[in-house]
Amino acid sequence: MSSFEDADTEETVTCLQMTVYHPGHQQSGIFQSIRFFNREKLPSSEVVKFGRNSNTCHYTFQDKQVSRVQFSLQLFKKFDSSVLSFEIKNMSKKTNLIVGNKELGYLNKMDLPYKCLVRFGEYQFLMEKEDGESLEFFEIQFSLSTKPLLQENNWLPQKPIPECGSYSSCSTQNNSPTEMGENE
Repeated sequence: MSSFEDADTEETVTCLQMTVYHPGHQQSGIFQSIRFFNREKLPSSEVVKFGRNSNTCHYTFQDKQVSRVQFSLQLFKKFDSSVLSFEIKNMSKKTNLIVGNKELGYLNKMDLPYKCLVRFGEYQFLMEKEDGESLEFFEIQFSLSTKPLLQENNWLPQKPIPECGSYSSCSTQNNSPTEMGENE
């Protein structure tokens, strides 16, 4: 028997591809702590935090507009499934997180779709998941976009992103139904 036949088969690893965009990325060095184009292998039990606090967050943004912990990602396995999924949670008390077209307030979480756009403030993240077999590890790989991801992918937001960080707290119009006659 050859060593080739005895060798362990290598499992594929779930990978989250993250393309990031911010209009001031070149001048301010916002993403200077992120290593682009390298796959980083992490244990599947780890909660990955994103924000400006380098003591707490695995990935940091050099920007005072970002919360100490902005959002987190955690891997999990659904019942009766061998596929790993990600859950995203908004950790910011000040700014809501837009995942696809859903708005997450503080401590709200949801399953991350296979491909979606995540936004807060002027930050845009295109997140795409590649399935793997390993239950022990996953990988994250970053790439940088020089163009806004909304336009590049022809994804138009359902509503403009308000400066105050929440659609509900900025809304001044009455959203209740209005009764109308047949001739109106």
